[in-house]
Amino acid sequence: MADGIIDMHDMETIFSVTDSFGIHRESVTVELTKEDPGLVQLGSIRSPDSVPAIEITIPATGTVEEFAQRLQMELEGMGYVATELGEDEED
Repeated sequence: MADGIIDMHDMETIFSVTDSFGIHRESVTVELTKEDPGLVQLGSIRSPDSVPAIEITIPATGTVEEFAQRLQMELEGMGYVATELGEDEED
């Protein structure tokens, strides 16, 4: 069913949140299918600098914009802090 599959708009919305925390996109995994109630959790360590992956499942109900607010709150709860735009672009 097409409504249960994420699209580019969904990914752009998720990345707008994770980018604002300075989280490298390769450290984010997003399930291809939408499933309720949605999920944000730390996964296994995948990057060379020992940072755990963030595993995300977008819920099937509600909008991705509503979920983006939840994602932001959950990342803050995990200890992530929003960065200034361009702060990590000097690498």
